[in-house]
Amino acid sequence: MKNNKTKRDIATTSIYGSSEEMRTAPKTEIPKYPTEPRIAYQLVKDEAMLDGNARLNMATFVTTWMDEYATKLMTETMDKNMVDKSEYPQTAEIERRCVNIMANLWNSPEKPNCTGASTIGSSEACMLGGLAALKRWKKARKAKGLPTDNPNFIISSAFQVVWEKFSHYWDVEMRTVPISAKKITMDADDVIKLCDENTILVVPILGVTLTGLNDDVKKINDKLDKLNKKTGWNIAIHVDAASGGFIHPFVNPDLIWDFRLKWVYSISTSGHKFGMVYPGIGWIVWKDKKYLPDDMVFQVNYLGSEVGTISINFSRPGNQVLAQYFQLIHLGFEGYKTIQTNILKVCKYLRDRLVKLNFSMFSKDLPNPLFIWTLKPDPKRNWTLYDLSDRMTMDGWQIPAYTLSKDLEDVIVMRIVVRQGTGIDYANLLIENLQRHIDILNKLEKSTESLLAIRRNEIIKPRIFHH
Repeated sequence: MKNNKTKRDIATTSIYGSSEEMRTAPKTEIPKYPTEPRIAYQLVKDEAMLDGNARLNMATFVTTWMDEYATKLMTETMDKNMVDKSEYPQTAEIERRCVNIMANLWNSPEKPNCTGASTIGSSEACMLGGLAALKRWKKARKAKGLPTDNPNFIISSAFQVVWEKFSHYWDVEMRTVPISAKKITMDADDVIKLCDENTILVVPILGVTLTGLNDDVKKINDKLDKLNKKTGWNIAIHVDAASGGFIHPFVNPDLIWDFRLKWVYSISTSGHKFGMVYPGIGWIVWKDKKYLPDDMVFQVNYLGSEVGTISINFSRPGNQVLAQYFQLIHLGFEGYKTIQTNILKVCKYLRDRLVKLNFSMFSKDLPNPLFIWTLKPDPKRNWTLYDLSDRMTMDGWQIPAYTLSKDLEDVIVMRIVVRQGTGIDYANLLIENLQRHIDILNKLEKSTESLLAIRRNEIIKPRIFHH
């Protein structure tokens, strides 16, 4: 009887033999009774399997692979709350070290301790950079008895969505410089034309999300310098280096885009992109403490002394900061340089292979490890890049197809981002899959729905990937 009871218990409480397996997963109300942790784990894990494979996601900039020791470190420290600096003083100290390391990578003149902070991602870092500029502008205007009700900032029309949020959240007009077939990055002369006494900031992008290209930060800085001298304005620059901030210090150190430029007051980057940390971690650094308004800094007690905190978010895990420090220690300058060089080589290899498949590249330049391409005109073709994107998902690959920003809305492109973990064999598998689906699409005798919709001038809503 004892043995039979044991077998019966095992049969009724094993994961797929449990009563929970026969119930609909709770969607609106908490379940009345508990579920064994191993069963709850499997139920949630099974649902998560329906997500796309992160390693096959060629759309995302976000890190999808880390060393096993990094994963171990993050697992062991996930209970640390980054906002509680008095309770976790060493994590706060490590955050300070990371800020200093990144500030020095970006040629900060502020020594020895630099001004900056970790954030939940580069989007929060952008918000902080923009907010600091807004407060500096308001303070200067009030000191002169001037109105402060019409601030604006200037950015490429290929902006990342966080800047639109910044515009809405803080009531700052966003003035966009259109990119076009002739001007594929933000033109410095066009920037100057949009500036006025209410301009709080110009935001060049190092690694534009939609195209992978860099705005010419130095040229914009030099034009702004002349304008500021002529007018007495103090229009500064925040560099949105979400992607490029962890690329160019290692592979292109002679590119002048950072704190070496007079009007670059702040820089933001994403640690969970090419900083090679799982999401979410971002960083912001100011050139000097004086460019961070005092009322943005909140004081907390830290080992008996007051320490300033800079954030919009509150509670968040501290383990991403520790993981960033791990990567900086583990890889070092040469390690980052080797990896970034390799992914740029793989990116060029992929781009060259796609050219042989008769695609047209948006730009001949490849400053960052991502690129976009278009279809060459062919009246006999019965499909679009939307169809190719959809077919690639059948094999698990995620490669977005989308239209470009204002003034290029009719240009449909696909984008590939190459990250750590993408080697030549992986790239060859991707090309083989692309070729197979292209061959299938080329055999179509009738136009696809997406092509018919385009001919009817209908708007197609693609699956767009911002990160």
